[in-house]
Amino acid sequence: MPDKLSKYRSKRDAERTPEPVPDSLSSSPDGNAFVIQEHHARSLHWDLRLERDGVLVSWAVPKGLPADPGTNHLAVRTEDHPMEYLTFHGEIPQGEYGGGTMTVWDTGTYETEKWSDREVKFVLHGERADGRFVLFRTRGKNWMIHRMGAAARDPFPDVDPMLPTRRAKPPRDPAAYAFEFAWGGRRLLVPIEGGRTTAAREHPWLRALAESFGSRTAVLDGELTTLGGAEILVFYDLLYDDGHSLLAEPYTTRRAALEALGVTGGHWQTAPAWPGDFDPVRQAAREQGLPGVLAKRLDSPYEPGTSTSWLLLPS
Repeated sequence: MPDKLSKYRSKRDAERTPEPVPDSLSSSPDGNAFVIQEHHARSLHWDLRLERDGVLVSWAVPKGLPADPGTNHLAVRTEDHPMEYLTFHGEIPQGEYGGGTMTVWDTGTYETEKWSDREVKFVLHGERADGRFVLFRTRGKNWMIHRMGAAARDPFPDVDPMLPTRRAKPPRDPAAYAFEFAWGGRRLLVPIEGGRTTAAREHPWLRALAESFGSRTAVLDGELTTLGGAEILVFYDLLYDDGHSLLAEPYTTRRAALEALGVTGGHWQTAPAWPGDFDPVRQAAREQGLPGVLAKRLDSPYEPGTSTSWLLLPS
């Protein structure tokens, strides 16, 4: 009988990696376990592993499981892994095969609907991964994974930025607004999916930001500006978060969700905001040489184009 783990063992040295390197096969109680691991290796990807005949049959999925039936994702067949990998997480040393950080993204059980050399249909029952999928082989090690059934998330918003209306005087009811600095930079919407963003084509340093999101989907709204002689991307709104559109939500909800992300780094930060407090913000904007102050209604949804819910006030 062939050794199903021979290729796995040939790529690993048990004295140099914390990964399990067992001598024999094992199985879960019901023989239908799965695990998805988030793997920050040379490039971020997710490893889908389905138990089959004593091993975990594995695919590397660069963008993670598709949430929309209209979009298929690449899945690259890799070597079978031992059952002990169901719970493996940790740091694989750099220089070793698959070097990088690995965490368990989800685990659970699955049902097999079809299994052949070219097609695998299955239903996942996990906390984060749930639903029917099909893997189908295209060429060599390359497969595609397709979600069957309804979409698991709202569609990505395809909108123009919300723009302020110029006003000479602050609103009469400042308690109904939050006040932010007007940065005077260039507007940039940043969509993030599968640890990647199309905005990195123009700004390669955004790849690190996108990768830090892991499997979390988001669309952030911000501005490219120069602070202290360095280019900084300042974020001040969140239009989409983890599969849910926030366009119809009030500013207060979107702002709380943005702050919960804790977006900060060497090239990006979350812009400060001060509800109901115009005069100190205007004074600070003057002292920093900023062009003005933005007043944003606390109850306003995100409205593409010019809106009277956002006001641009002189500093």
